[in-house]
Amino acid sequence: MIKNLETHILKLSCKDQVGIVAKTASILASFNCNIVESKQFTDQENNNFFIRQSFTLPVNVQIKSLESALILLSNELNGTFALTDIKKSLNTIILLSKFDHCLNDLLFRVRNNALNIKVNAIISNHENAKEIAKFSNIPFYFLPVNKSNKLDQEKKIKTIIDENDIQLIVLARYMQILSEDFTDIFQGKIINIHHSFLPSFKGAKPYHQAFERGVKIIGATAHYVTKDLDEGPIIEQDTQEVDHEMMPDDLVSMGQDIETRVLYRALKAHSESRVFLNGKRTVIFKGHRKLI
Repeated sequence: MIKNLETHILKLSCKDQVGIVAKTASILASFNCNIVESKQFTDQENNNFFIRQSFTLPVNVQIKSLESALILLSNELNGTFALTDIKKSLNTIILLSKFDHCLNDLLFRVRNNALNIKVNAIISNHENAKEIAKFSNIPFYFLPVNKSNKLDQEKKIKTIIDENDIQLIVLARYMQILSEDFTDIFQGKIINIHHSFLPSFKGAKPYHQAFERGVKIIGATAHYVTKDLDEGPIIEQDTQEVDHEMMPDDLVSMGQDIETRVLYRALKAHSESRVFLNGKRTVIFKGHRKLI
């Protein structure tokens, strides 16, 4: 049996109006494209419309011709669109500090073809992950941070980003605050995993804080990074029940497991063009694909 696989993804957003779905479908049909998945949503509060369509592009069709037709449609709708090859990996850097559980999980999922990113570099203010990077044959950059060199080290990170044409920056438990200039430049391209079900228990030792307060659930949040610390648009969250028998180390272990799966799901959605920014919120069209 031949699988009907998508080859490209169309994302389009604009103000809601009559005929958007029909117009996008008509353009794709005119190029003999077969739509495999189509999802759309209208935010009635602000009249914003979002659509994601994955489709098969015939091998004899020039992608530039299709792109030109979609540019005309986007201009007509006064919207924005993106057309991407579904197999094209996002050039990515991963930043972390001492904890490497998220890094290990992401590298495994990349090797397993469950996550379509290309990790171009691993950057840390500690040397713990150096051997992991060596094992995975990924360049490792040790950039220790203190009050006097913080901006200089950030400039080095930006140089690495520019030299590698980086499209996605992952903060996999990177315990340093990025500058406002940095977050503004890479808006919508930085994803952080936060070790709590936001906004509770910010700062150091969140699971110890949770233990001291006798919480009944713990969780994690993946979100886009903005200049407002830990307040960027949320992509993914998860929680797990705990009880009075669990000690802080138990919560840490459980929490790390939640963090890895939440960050993975967020990166999975982002890399498959399933996430739209909608002001301070996100619109996410759920789905799951394993690379072939």
